[in-house]
Formats: sequence, structure tokens, C-alpha cells
Amino acid sequence: MAATSRPIDARGWLFEVRDTTAATETWLPIAGLTSFTHNPGENEETAETVAFDSDGYFEQDVMQRGATLAIEGQYRIDKATGKQDVGQAYVDTVWAYRLGIDSRNAVRLRHKSQTTWVVWDSTVTPGEQGGETNDKTSWSATITRCGAPTSAAVAGGNALAATSGKSGGDA
Repeated sequence: MAATSRPIDARGWLFEVRDTTAATETWLPIAGLTSFTHNPGENEETAETVAFDSDGYFEQDVMQRGATLAIEGQYRIDKATGKQDVGQAYVDTVWAYRLGIDSRNAVRLRHKSQTTWVVWDSTVTPGEQGGETNDKTSWSATITRCGAPTSAAVAGGNALAATSGKSGGDA
């Protein structure tokens, strides 16, 4: 099997945020990304289960699963309008200001070679923006999954559209 498998390009990953202010289901691509880190073990909690009959070997049970997605890139604007990229702007100006029960929002991710989105109910922590003299302005956010992931098929093979569905995911 290893002889026929090939690594996938990191640049092929797609990340979208659901616009909950839209009248119909609308997903906004987040543009300008240059790196991401998916940490499927973030916020995991375990309980030690070592007992006399463990014969000196460590034992544990996982009591809580978690995950985060750190996304980084360049702050993007539309040259014609001067407005920030719609996905970045939604994160920065809508989602980041929500508190309490309103602080959750859906995000989805997949590689362009995949036919299923992984969908997270999540919260966001806006990241730093900045740069030096000869840099482009940076942009970043950390998304924390809340609850179990779900999945949704890519609608009609279109990379930027999907239908809703709940059938478990692994991200």
C-alpha cells in the first residue's frame, strides 16, 4: 500500500466559516492562508486508572476529546473596494465579538481531494496581526472545536459548496 500512496499538498486545504447572519445557508471561504495546524489532542483530558493489579504499568482512560485549528496567513483586501476578505472579515468583525451562548459558529474544512467536509461547532480566538517594514500584514485565528465533529458531502463536486449532514467526522 505504501508504494501507491502519496502525500497531499498543504496548500490544497480549504477552510470556510458559516455566515449565520445570512438568510440562507452561506459558507465564506477564508482566503490568504499560508499555514495551518490541526491539533486533534488539544483539550484532551484523561483519568489515571492505575491500580495494584496494573503490575507497575501505567493505565488511563480518555475522559474528554478536543481539537483546535490554528490558521495563519496574510490580511487580504479586495483591490477594487478596499474591503477585507469576506471570510477573514466575518471572523474579525462578527464572530470574534460574540459572547456566551452566541459565541459558537460552524466552520468546515477539507482537502480539495476529499469529497466530504469535516464540520465543527466551535469558538474562535482572534490572532495577532502585524508585520515589519517589508512584510505583508499577517492575519490569524485559533478555532476550538466544541463537541463531536460532523460531516457534510461536497455538493455537486463544487469545492466551495456543501449540503448539511450529520454522520460523524474524524478531524
